[in-house]
Amino acid sequence: MIIFLKKYKSKIALMVFICVLVCTVSCLLDFKTVEKQKMPGLEKKSVFMAAENTDAKNTDKAVNEPKLHAVSAALYDADDETFIYGRNMRDSMANASTTKLLTCIVALEKADINDMVTVSQNAASQPAVKLGLVAGNSYNMKDLLYGMMLESFNDCAYAIAEHVGGSTEGFAKLMNEKANEIGCLGTYFITPNGLDAENDISFHHSTAGDLCVIMSYCAWKSPKSTQFLEITQTMQYTFETEEGQMVFSNHNRLLTETDYCISGKTGFTTKAGYCYVAAVEKDGRRMCLSLLGCGWPNNKNYKWADAKSLVEYAVSDAAEDSYCDAACVTAQQTGDTQTTDKQEARKETPAVKKEDRNTINLKYIENNKKNKKICKNFLKNFTINIGNFF
Repeated sequence: MIIFLKKYKSKIALMVFICVLVCTVSCLLDFKTVEKQKMPGLEKKSVFMAAENTDAKNTDKAVNEPKLHAVSAALYDADDETFIYGRNMRDSMANASTTKLLTCIVALEKADINDMVTVSQNAASQPAVKLGLVAGNSYNMKDLLYGMMLESFNDCAYAIAEHVGGSTEGFAKLMNEKANEIGCLGTYFITPNGLDAENDISFHHSTAGDLCVIMSYCAWKSPKSTQFLEITQTMQYTFETEEGQMVFSNHNRLLTETDYCISGKTGFTTKAGYCYVAAVEKDGRRMCLSLLGCGWPNNKNYKWADAKSLVEYAVSDAAEDSYCDAACVTAQQTGDTQTTDKQEARKETPAVKKEDRNTINLKYIENNKKNKKICKNFLKNFTINIGNFF
């Protein structure tokens, strides 16, 4: 036995080393996956789920699908709560000022539109595009909402957020709770204006699918939908300040170029590219569309062409086939049951309790932290053991 061990000691050591190395690589890969899924809700199922049309089932559909510039896109039937079309629509992406849709509706629901808002230095110092609010001065909430939604002023968004939530962090919590409440589990907001940001949990992001659901809520389902539409449909708004008269113009071109757009919000950051979310009513159908990463300078007009292509697709025969085949799917957050029958898809999905959602999210984050700690301890012990072995 002693002779055997002496003879094969080096080979056994090599085999043990290889086995340990394989385990280490596997652990590191799992750890990388955990880090990538760090944002809460990323792997959970939304209340409104649908199959994507990323890969056409046959050549005819591929020919008829909309030709888009956007990296990620979605087309949503607000009445059936199903997706008609999707391209990478569950991918987490920076979404720029389309964030202000949720900022606006949360502010309308949580505060009085006639409130007076005192501007902080933090709000006044936000980068362009900005109104030029003066720290210490007070402004009417209504005027700030118009400035945020028509001109996309970043300082207006921060002033509103701090007034409603007590701080930007407090307001972000309200935004994420609202997103969670309506089923948008792929969304995590940090800033009220949509500028790129990152914290210990994740980066500021949403998905094309979630933004459609958010727009649907803002335009038709919120108790403040009427006020929201009144603001976002206004083509020009004027008000007086201590600094003089201010005139805001609506930058949603689809309001004037089509007869079906009823609301929308544009956005842009270097990371997000050009973005656009809209609510439309055409041929008796209420739909929402969203476009993320829809070109970068100098292609700011791609979003208008893509939006029109999606609406044209929505009323085409190809969309009807896709709608019946792939999009009529609703699923619970924690369930796997899928319904492919259009009539069944129209049934109301039972709401998931808010406290249940929060418990799931917190548990998800805690598990990720534990996994991270386990991986670190493994690597530490592995290094020590290998050193002793050799």
